[in-house]
Amino acid sequence: MNSTLFELSGESWLFLFGGISFLFCAAATFCFGRISVKHIEQEMAKEGKLPPEWDKGIGARITMYAIVIVTRKIVDNTLINDELVLRYARKKDWYLAVFFLGSFAVLISIVVVTYLLYSTES
Repeated sequence: MNSTLFELSGESWLFLFGGISFLFCAAATFCFGRISVKHIEQEMAKEGKLPPEWDKGIGARITMYAIVIVTRKIVDNTLINDELVLRYARKKDWYLAVFFLGSFAVLISIVVVTYLLYSTES
């Protein structure tokens, strides 16, 4: 069973896993943003609360929502309204937040390992 898949170098394996983890991270970001964040912000809008003013289009609040949902903690000094996020988060939002944060952590880990192993030193 001589296949080219088993003949890949370590560098090729890292790039393969990096590409796959990038796709998972992109899918997780899309799903969490479109399902969980959209639901939470629609419920917040019913109370007259709007998304943070500072986050116009860049989507940085998505990561903050995910961290609040996973940790289930309300912090006093935060850029988002933790209490409202937790109030409107559903069980599936927790799973999507874990998928989002986990896939991002795996992607960053692979990128760091690849950089440390294959970066050129001057």
